[in-house]
Amino acid sequence: MPWLAWQTIRAHRTGFVAAFVAVLCGSALITACGLLVESGVRGGMEPERYASAPIVVTSPQALPVVEDIDLQFAEHSRLPESKLADIASVDGVRTAIGDVTVRGGLRTPDGTTGADVHGWSSAPLDGAELTDGRPPHGDRDVVLAEGLGAQVGETVEIEIGGVTTEYHVVGLTGSGGEAFVTDAGVRALSGHPDAVDAAAVLPEPGTDPGDLASRIEGAVPQVHVSTGDDRAEAEVVDLGGARSYLVQIGTAFGGTLMLIVLIVVASTLGLSVQQRRREFALLRAIAATPRQVYRLIGAEAVLVAAVAAALGTLPGIGLSRWLRHVLVDLGLVPADFDFVMGPLPVVAAVASCVVAAWLAGIIAARRANRISPVEALRTAAAEPARLGRIRLVIGWLAIAAGATLGLVVPLAVGGPTALGGAAGSVLLLVIGVALVGPLLLTATVRGLARLGFRRSTAGWLADANARAHARRLGTATTPLVMGIALAAVQLFGMTTTANAADGQLDDGLIADNVLVAPDGIAPEVVDAAREVRGASVTPVAQTQVLVTYDELGDPVTEPFPAQGVSPTRLDANQDLDVRSGDLSRLADGTVALSRYAADAFGASIGSHVEMHLGDGTPYDARVVAIYDRGLGFGDVTLPDDVVRSATTSGLNDYVLVSGADHDELAAALEPYDDVAITERDAFATAQIDGQSGDETLGLVLNLALLAFIGIAVVNLLVLATAARVREFALLRLVGARPNQVRAMMRRETVIIIVAAVVAGTLAALPPLIGFSVALTGSVVPSTPSAIYLTIVAIAVALGWCSIGLPTRFALRDDPKAALGVGE
Repeated sequence: MPWLAWQTIRAHRTGFVAAFVAVLCGSALITACGLLVESGVRGGMEPERYASAPIVVTSPQALPVVEDIDLQFAEHSRLPESKLADIASVDGVRTAIGDVTVRGGLRTPDGTTGADVHGWSSAPLDGAELTDGRPPHGDRDVVLAEGLGAQVGETVEIEIGGVTTEYHVVGLTGSGGEAFVTDAGVRALSGHPDAVDAAAVLPEPGTDPGDLASRIEGAVPQVHVSTGDDRAEAEVVDLGGARSYLVQIGTAFGGTLMLIVLIVVASTLGLSVQQRRREFALLRAIAATPRQVYRLIGAEAVLVAAVAAALGTLPGIGLSRWLRHVLVDLGLVPADFDFVMGPLPVVAAVASCVVAAWLAGIIAARRANRISPVEALRTAAAEPARLGRIRLVIGWLAIAAGATLGLVVPLAVGGPTALGGAAGSVLLLVIGVALVGPLLLTATVRGLARLGFRRSTAGWLADANARAHARRLGTATTPLVMGIALAAVQLFGMTTTANAADGQLDDGLIADNVLVAPDGIAPEVVDAAREVRGASVTPVAQTQVLVTYDELGDPVTEPFPAQGVSPTRLDANQDLDVRSGDLSRLADGTVALSRYAADAFGASIGSHVEMHLGDGTPYDARVVAIYDRGLGFGDVTLPDDVVRSATTSGLNDYVLVSGADHDELAAALEPYDDVAITERDAFATAQIDGQSGDETLGLVLNLALLAFIGIAVVNLLVLATAARVREFALLRLVGARPNQVRAMMRRETVIIIVAAVVAGTLAALPPLIGFSVALTGSVVPSTPSAIYLTIVAIAVALGWCSIGLPTRFALRDDPKAALGVGE
């Protein structure tokens, strides 16, 4: 059978080009997604600061999730200082060095620069040795690297969170490190005086690091022990989160892509099988069994897919390298993060594409095997008048299921379940449209006929041809419908979210001024602002919390954006549009939730919600308020001191101020050089204009997906048009001129484009409405007309060029010679 399949591929190479290109492009994208996943699992960085310590001990940096990947904490989870003695007591440990790093600004006589501040006991980790002076002993002693330009005996300033403190330079180091203070001093600067970032373990000579790591895990509870390159996670806070992000984005996008590849290849092979009806009719008439036809078409699909998928992995590797640069530029992964280029994603991409092509081939072969051999010859030249009953039932069921997921679930459930249902409904609707596509195409033809479409000769021919070949045109229209629907859902989903968030932020931010600083704002600055006459001050600390709740009877844990605020005079600075409860009751042990979060958790006033704060600290909170502006300010609102105590920096992100005279406020903040006073409108505009890296990457990946669909559209329409050489030749032999044939094809193009735009738009409506209801409570999504017209214009351009150009090429040949061309 493989030999026969290879011969048929050679005889019909033009018909298999579309499938070849579709699989090649799909393989490239799947390979890139697979490499993202593998890099998230096996990639990472080499440790720098902890390179001299074979073992690093930290608190766990992720929350274990049953039957799923662990969820990384948004903030660094610190190790209690008391654990250092427990670690040091383990047999084989020479010393356990408690390490703390605080990022601040350093002002020396030579100028201002950023500097990492460490405790002096961690100097061996940097290889720092005194070249002049002595170690720090007092609270205001500091040892600096020689390259910073200060001298022993001079006074420098270290700025943390806008607060500047003078230090006396008591020593200099020749290399390594930047600034060293006492161990107690650096813990105080971090805002966590009883904890360290990590414990760097130096083993006794001759002790195997792997064995010692196991002993530490067994002897000291609730710690995470790292060796090898995993030690880098202890020094780069975002490394674990970057790994999880790569796995999540690669699996989510790759899974969607697999289904789209299956739909595209099935449409392509289905059209190819339709064009070879005569061949399969002859095979059935000379006693070929249905099993043999299945095997032949399946073998053809596998052979084409195997070659195309193998070749597609090469650009896929290049695409993954480009995505790495994009991820780094967007700040989603560290610059030194090493991507892994292993063979597993390549093999998986080839295997998945081959399996998808084989399934598509089996689906396409079904029609060829449904009819008897005698009927096969009788119906070879014309398409059957009706669609199969099973096909229609499955198609309408898919449309009904898609509409239910998109419309009913968001109204009934809410929260992430509603978003998941709305997002998944579009593919169900596209599958349903593909199955009942010929009916929709026929309905489009009838609608255009009522508008006078058949008045011209070309229109009458296009109308008759579309009715007679609705299956062929319906199959060719499917990728165009899918492209329009997915483009609308993805792009309008982003605009709906962005516009709602921007509107909520603009409406809810009512402060006169906002205090900002490069690395955050310390509580001391907040206290100074509160001393200003008439000032209402609200510090805001932003983070992410992990909430565990029941979803359809099963416990799930999901991340939610959160803010910490002071409830005192909050209504003078933030209007969260409270729907029930009272934000003034916000205190330790309580929480306020957005409507979206409350729907997800099934929570109401007085309910208890279990969550983990940014650093993993468990927090059981009672709901005291439910508000509507979660997109603009975060789905979870907690007391400011609760949030800050569980953040890496221990600082506020910004401070809202209203009711204060601007000059008096500026005078009160004059000692804090790095704190800037920003007007409310300028701050809101900066927040609205700033696009997160997640949104940008989502746009990039969606554009890549839409480009793949665009290639599929071109392939399929070119294939459908190029196969009609004999039909064009016959029309010319009975008297039609080339310009009349081109006019007929232009009318057919109108039919295809109108049907695709209408079906694609209708398929996009349920998920968009559901998405808008789940996020904003409104049934009207944000659909900028410029974006919609751009989608339609691209669809028109693709359809027009993909049909018009092949038609012109087909009409170049002599009609008598073209009539003798085989299928």
